[in-house]
Amino acid sequence: MTPGPARHAYLDWVRGVAVLIMIEAHVLDAWTSAAERTRPVFGYAMVLGGFGAPMFLFLAGVAVALSGESKFRKTADFAGSWRAVQKRGWQIFGLAFLFRLQSYILSGGFSALSLLKVDILNVMGPAIALAALTGRMARNKATRGVLFAAAAVAISLAAPIVRVTPLLAWLPDPLEWYFRPSPGRTNFTLFPWAGFVFAGAAVGEVIDGLRSAGTARRLQLMLALAGGLLAWGAHQASYHSPLHPQSQYWTTSSSFFLLRVGLLILLLPIGYLWEHAPGRHKLSEWSPLEELGRASLFVYWIHVEMVYGFFSRPIRRALSVEGALAAYVLFTVFLLGIVRLKNWIVEGKGIYLTDSKSVI
Repeated sequence: MTPGPARHAYLDWVRGVAVLIMIEAHVLDAWTSAAERTRPVFGYAMVLGGFGAPMFLFLAGVAVALSGESKFRKTADFAGSWRAVQKRGWQIFGLAFLFRLQSYILSGGFSALSLLKVDILNVMGPAIALAALTGRMARNKATRGVLFAAAAVAISLAAPIVRVTPLLAWLPDPLEWYFRPSPGRTNFTLFPWAGFVFAGAAVGEVIDGLRSAGTARRLQLMLALAGGLLAWGAHQASYHSPLHPQSQYWTTSSSFFLLRVGLLILLLPIGYLWEHAPGRHKLSEWSPLEELGRASLFVYWIHVEMVYGFFSRPIRRALSVEGALAAYVLFTVFLLGIVRLKNWIVEGKGIYLTDSKSVI
């Protein structure tokens, strides 16, 4: 499929980078032996892999704003446009449980409690719905952007408080997992991870506000400066005492949250520069990264079980770092081939998928 002229193809490219990072993190985590995990290269790879989830959540937030604004321009129904985006968030939340059901069945029904495990889709869905609800609160685009940004900061600041407050102790465990991590039951929590969706929505409002061709370069320059300054400022702030005594830098620190948001914003101009590089489309219009980006939910859905399930049991925790990296490259090529095959089948049946579905 060739994207239409109104499509932000560079966002597909950035999402494709997120797909590569996601696969890298999962493959190395699942297939690297215990002895090899002490090597510095493995640690660096895991730090890089830790950026995959924030990228998906941030880009989902960008899609929230772009989708809401696009629907409003087409229908002139302000409330209805944002309700449609909100509905998509709850659909994603439903898919989270369908994904867990698939894993439960493929694992032979090993643990029924795993059906309630909180993973990225469990956080992304409600965060999209809440961001869309926030978008409905203001008709002015600038006001919406400020609301999204304020919500992102508030979620980040509240994260260390939510982690330790006794006020949530009364919640049933499966609900508490959405607020506080529990080993083996929670990979993500709403605080601070939902903040990336709201941060992306704030940036999405800026992108939509400067969507004309004449302002595209100015927009990317603004994003580069804003992202660089935010990342630098957050890094400097990390050397000072945290605002909350229970804050942990790698999990609930506002400075680390804002550092990652700054770096995520910087990725957008990089993707734009690549998309508009001289000669970029002379040899081929096809971009593997853009194709992976448009199929990000599909790739996520199929690859997790391949990496962690019985399909790869013979090499589970058995490879050197170099072996796992080589396997990662081969596995990524294999997944790209599956995506190409899926798209060929879908297009052959006359079914066309839109970017509004690419939320992870």
